[in-house]
Amino acid sequence: MAQLVVVMAQVNPLVGDIDGNAAAIVARSREAVTAHGAQVVVFPELALTGYPPEDLLLRPSIALRVERALERLRRELPDVWVLAGYPRRSERGLENVAGLLKGGELVAEYAKMELPNYQVFDEKRYFVAGERPCVVEIEGFRVALSVCEDIWHERPTALAVAEGAELVLNINASPFHLGKHAERRRIVERRAVAGGVGVIYVNQVGGQDELVFDGGSMAIARDGTLAVLAPHFAQGLYPVRIARDARGHVVIAPGAVATEPNLHATVYAALVTGVRDYVDKNRFKGVVLGLSGGIDSALTLAVAVDALGPQRVEAVMMPFRYTAAMSIEDAEAQAATLGVGFKVIPIGPMFDAFMGALDEEFAGRAVDTTEQNIQARCRGVLLMAISNKKGFLVLTTGNKSEMAVGYSTLYGDMAGGFDVLKDVPKTLVFELARYRNSIAAVIPERVIERPPSAELAPDQKDEDSLPPYSVLDRILERYVERDMSANAIIDEGFDAETVRRVVRMVDLNEYKRRQAPIGPRITRKAFGRDRRYPVTSGWLAGD
Repeated sequence: MAQLVVVMAQVNPLVGDIDGNAAAIVARSREAVTAHGAQVVVFPELALTGYPPEDLLLRPSIALRVERALERLRRELPDVWVLAGYPRRSERGLENVAGLLKGGELVAEYAKMELPNYQVFDEKRYFVAGERPCVVEIEGFRVALSVCEDIWHERPTALAVAEGAELVLNINASPFHLGKHAERRRIVERRAVAGGVGVIYVNQVGGQDELVFDGGSMAIARDGTLAVLAPHFAQGLYPVRIARDARGHVVIAPGAVATEPNLHATVYAALVTGVRDYVDKNRFKGVVLGLSGGIDSALTLAVAVDALGPQRVEAVMMPFRYTAAMSIEDAEAQAATLGVGFKVIPIGPMFDAFMGALDEEFAGRAVDTTEQNIQARCRGVLLMAISNKKGFLVLTTGNKSEMAVGYSTLYGDMAGGFDVLKDVPKTLVFELARYRNSIAAVIPERVIERPPSAELAPDQKDEDSLPPYSVLDRILERYVERDMSANAIIDEGFDAETVRRVVRMVDLNEYKRRQAPIGPRITRKAFGRDRRYPVTSGWLAGD
């Protein structure tokens, strides 16, 4: 009776490192054979280039580099079936291809039929869609090759089944957002049941700029049963065993099913992955951040340490006359608990120097937010100086709620290279802090309990300038992530004046977000790739 061992290679490619990615495919294929007796090894979508390669795909030399990598694969891969993704130019144009190799030969190529062009995807900018299925015989099984978005549509699988496919190998580069794995599983189950075919779904892991890939590769039997599930956010090789039953149907044997993490564990892992890969792939020695004694910087510090280890993290407290004593105490206590480098650099002398230089310019004008912004910019200068001198990346600490309404200072607290919480609403920041403390208490309790404050003015509280975060985040979720109009949000029972004020702040502060650091995407619609609005606009809030 025919049997087949398919190994899902859940890997973390580096975009643009075609030679390095090819070497990793060779190494992981050899390991799959040695460790699992693999007959087929399946790698993710565009595994040779990494995903998304963006305008690298427009470079004339990419074809040469991909061909050179394919030659290496033909020469160095073990004598098993290996499926991997790469871009390939045909007479029709550039295609997003799944290539099947065996015994030094490129046996088959399949071009992705469904090209996503929504949310973070813009594949129609680069690729032409494939036109036909590709079904090949592998060790006695009729196997269809499939790429990512194909599995989200009925047509590609239906065409493959019509040509005799009984097993689908679907390679993916599917980025994470909240609820994404459950969506994927439902879709794959639906395709398996509708087509009466087993589906092996292989996804990549790792961070690429603001995108985070969570793995979760899976094998779904023809009746929709989950047979194998790889862990989230972990590289590895995960075997799937295929056979036939007495009626000749393809059977996927039950195998290892990883525990699926809860919401907070998943988001936290995504943030850690995003930080680790951005720092390591860009070859920074470490990170530095301003530790204010507030909850945003406290959570950012915890994520940074979990991503990189304490020896690669430096925290700087930069007090001013409005900084509460408890803020200094809590920052020092957290730094000691986590074992990171910690410095206290007062900004008073810098602020006074700026004010002295501006004395004539400011003469006769009342104190306003200008002086608050100068405080923030003094801190930004210090952090960027440390970054330049030590080769550390500055982590900024603004959350999604603040970024949405512009509660931040350009060239001040927004100065840096990577914003860990950029897509994390403030209410979720509190939840994640409590989640992290449930593992080990690393954030002082009163940091979580005290009312949020920028501490740029006497007795300042965030809610002096903003609606309560419990209200603000619900409005922002509707306006930013669900594209609801101001009137539609008001119709759900929110105060009309508050809604219009929040919507206006979001619209007015697009210019700040255009200049903000990137950060890990964890929601369905993040600022940046997902949500691209004009800076100059006459659009008015309403219906």
